[in-house]
Amino acid sequence: MELQVLTELVLQKPMLRYRLIRRIQGAYRYDTAYWRFAAAGPWGAGMFAFMLLALGMPTGLGSAFDMLLFVLTGTMGMFAAAHAAAALLALIGIPVPRLFAGTVLYDLIVIFFIFYYNDVPLAAAAVISGAATLAGAIAGLIAAWIVRLRVPLRAKTGLLAALALFGLTAAVWPEVSPQTDLMPASLTASGAFEPADNPANPGPYRVSTLYYGSGKDRWQPEFGKETDLRSASVDASAYIKNWPRLRTWFWGYDQRALPVNGRVWMPDAGKGNSGYAGPYSLVLIVHGNHLMEDFSDGGYAYLGELLASRGYVAVSVDENFLNYSAWSGIPDNDMKVRAWMLLKHLQQIGEFAAEPGNPLYGKIDFGQIALIGHSRGGQAAAMAADYRNWFGSDASLQSLDSFRIQAAVAIAPTDKKVDNKYTRLRDVSYLTLQGARDGDVNDFDGDRQYMRTTFSRASDKFKASLYIADANHSQFNSSWGASDVSYPKGILLSRSGMLAPDEQREIAKVYISAFLEETLQRQEQEQQEQESYLALFQDYRAGMSWLPDTDYYNRFESGSFIPWARFDEDTNRASIPGGGKAEASGLIWTEQNAKNRHNVSKPTRGIVLERSESVARGGAGSVYALQWEQGAPVPGPGGSAPEWLSFSLAALNHELEPNDSGAADAAASAEISVELTDGHGTSAVLPLSAFMDRAPLPETTFTIHPWLERNLSEGKYKHPTEAVFQTCRLPLAAFAAAKPGFDPSPGITRLAFRLNGGPAKIMLDNIGVY
Repeated sequence: MELQVLTELVLQKPMLRYRLIRRIQGAYRYDTAYWRFAAAGPWGAGMFAFMLLALGMPTGLGSAFDMLLFVLTGTMGMFAAAHAAAALLALIGIPVPRLFAGTVLYDLIVIFFIFYYNDVPLAAAAVISGAATLAGAIAGLIAAWIVRLRVPLRAKTGLLAALALFGLTAAVWPEVSPQTDLMPASLTASGAFEPADNPANPGPYRVSTLYYGSGKDRWQPEFGKETDLRSASVDASAYIKNWPRLRTWFWGYDQRALPVNGRVWMPDAGKGNSGYAGPYSLVLIVHGNHLMEDFSDGGYAYLGELLASRGYVAVSVDENFLNYSAWSGIPDNDMKVRAWMLLKHLQQIGEFAAEPGNPLYGKIDFGQIALIGHSRGGQAAAMAADYRNWFGSDASLQSLDSFRIQAAVAIAPTDKKVDNKYTRLRDVSYLTLQGARDGDVNDFDGDRQYMRTTFSRASDKFKASLYIADANHSQFNSSWGASDVSYPKGILLSRSGMLAPDEQREIAKVYISAFLEETLQRQEQEQQEQESYLALFQDYRAGMSWLPDTDYYNRFESGSFIPWARFDEDTNRASIPGGGKAEASGLIWTEQNAKNRHNVSKPTRGIVLERSESVARGGAGSVYALQWEQGAPVPGPGGSAPEWLSFSLAALNHELEPNDSGAADAAASAEISVELTDGHGTSAVLPLSAFMDRAPLPETTFTIHPWLERNLSEGKYKHPTEAVFQTCRLPLAAFAAAKPGFDPSPGITRLAFRLNGGPAKIMLDNIGVY
């Protein structure tokens, strides 16, 4: 028997390890030259996000360095991630251009987290990531297609340049600010109000600049080795307990050795000047919270130079070391220390001014001091003006007793409770400016401090506010840019309709210069018989030929105001001080707290008058009246006749019930008339429109999309309107001219506000006379 051995060739599959290796080796087989070039699109989208992140996380070495650093980091991350993604997709066996897909996935993930971890809602961060990634991918595909075209190189270059320009324009479009005419043509009668000289014009003095500082500043040489005057550092450890080591590493000092650094602009008493060599009034300017590494104190040079040319010594105070850093946070109790540092600057300047041979020797009038602050600096300025309330037990500040702070200016200030209390100014003139498009402090917090500023009877001080429809927060500082919040989130804010930066700062120059003329140099003006700027604060229309074309709303009150009704004394709507009484017909009338944009109460009450649609349809009139049997209070100890009726009015039409058909349009046409009755019983009625048109409240769109309005920053921007007061001043002489026989000399026994026409809702406060 013959045995036969059969052999069979068995084909075995390669081992798993070798199969994986072969797949990885072929990871780039689909990434042709076209797809590799197309990856430039996702790279550009991702690096744009990294540049935005760099602007929001500065190192202090400059924006160019920061963006280069972040772009290099992002590029290396994309390179590693794209190759890792290509290998993973190859292992899975997905037949796509894997490097290109890796760059797309990298963008989706990284852009999402860049925005999400900068307080952008999850859904919004996802949408932004998807849109940016898609735009980058499409741009890359188009660019790669252009490169493959069989056209001359010059044509390809032009097409690629056009594509890049389009992408750049789309990315930075929100930064565009419209230019408007500085000379509005709508007010033909403004000359009747206008003082002689625009207060924003340079004065007769040439300006000299000097710096004082610790001499050890690492970042700003003007406060370091190049400083003109050496100042002593101050110990704030009694107020600041937490100072991170990274902050010490950056600055080279901690809270025990804070520098007293200042930029000084002062009149040059040399030849060709006005001849007056001082002493001059002193003005300190302090910035607010901003990114610590992006220094803020140089952004008020436009104010410092103007004020120095008009006869002030102006100092911009460096408090950058108290600001927020993405790397080291913000010191605790920074709000109180901002005010304390202002006082330390006053003491340091006092020492300079007492040193023979010092450039400031004998140049300062310490009885005429004003403090100006922006954002948190605005609150700090008010706190420093009320320093005894905050630092009464600080023995290091005793020398301030010989200083006199006469005025405070707050530009878009905060109004945070510190040590469980607020600042209450007494007999200090106060001015606050606020923009309706403020995306940082988007409540009118300066109005709260305005309400807490009071005067002794017949004081020569006054308070004023200006609400500006198209102004934002940051543009009051020339170095803060146009965005009110740091990047990358800042790119989501809308700049549409906003004033140009120079226009916004022109408003600050006009009002601040005029305010200081009235509060610090009034006596000198009277001696020189110069015209007063007080009319500008009583009625913004006095300066319309100097101001950009936008809507304004102003308040004013001085120590000579005689109140008839403030509504703060009790909750009885029918009673008013001075033995008077109130009544109404055809109205829903209630005493309520004034409220801000977010429905938070302000420190004042007013009377709310609502004329309903049903009353309006019936054609009946609505009346709110104040009456005094013995006559309303009058100015002066001798009971002299009043000359001006004054009251604050806020339109609340946005609060009308939505089921009132056409309520908003009808409310705009509602008519308000004012009726006065004299001691003889003679009445005179005039429409409010004869004195002032009621401008509708601005409705602000803060962000680039309605969904963001409702959801960004926990709904911070969901309220487009804030009710703000407008002071109305009506000359009683106009009533006498309109009604023969009307004579306010015997006193006023009745004041009535009549509402006619469509539905309306208003709040009245601070009714009285001058």
